Amino acid sequence: MSNICRTIETVLFKQADPEKKKQLMRFFKTGPGEYAEGDQFIGVTAPMLRKLIPQYASLPLDQISELICSEYHEICMLGLLILVRLMKKADPERQSEIFNLYLSKTAYINNWDLVDSSAAEIVGCYLHNNPSNLLFRLAKSESIWERRIAIMATFYDIKNQDFDQTLQIAGVLLQDKHDLIHKAVGWMLREVGNRDMECEINFLNRHYHNMPRTMLRYAIEKFPEPLRQNYLKGRV
Repeated sequence: MSNICRTIETVLFKQADPEKKKQLMRFFKTGPGEYAEGDQFIGVTAPMLRKLIPQYASLPLDQISELICSEYHEICMLGLLILVRLMKKADPERQSEIFNLYLSKTAYINNWDLVDSSAAEIVGCYLHNNPSNLLFRLAKSESIWERRIAIMATFYDIKNQDFDQTLQIAGVLLQDKHDLIHKAVGWMLREVGNRDMECEINFLNRHYHNMPRTMLRYAIEKFPEPLRQNYLKGRV
């Protein structure tokens, strides 16, 4: 471990709250048989991590990579948040380096908050300017986290009023078996609807009968109540 990474670890452990650690481990399902079994937490909050970002934003990528590979969830998160900050200010060559680093570390981006705080601003941002079929490959991955990256990365396009890729990836993930994918797809469909309700409704009318219930509920959460009930009762 590099000196700077030891320093960051020491800083975070000094701020650790044992009760918060227990809460985080329960919340992020780290128990036996749960989706994040064995994940380690220190017990610090996201606002605490965000305060550290400016201080360490100039770290070289190899040291940020080391943070992402940490055994501790919060240190991994800090590394990802630093990458997001760097991505926003990077030139195209630097963005490519950040993107490639991120993809090489997906095995460590292994919880929903890690994915959700980084996929759109790194993977989505890069692919918006450098289109490829990468998200379709990720959507078919054995890794639940790579599949979640695939749909969450499209949030960048959604924010730029481009919904095509979100709908395509949602179609690929329509029959996914995992609840965390159902929630993510439903969420992104809802975000499409927040900007273009007709676009979301057209998608739902083709697919809602075959959607997992959780996915549908997330997708129609903001609908007018009569329309929401019609979808839930299969009357659309």
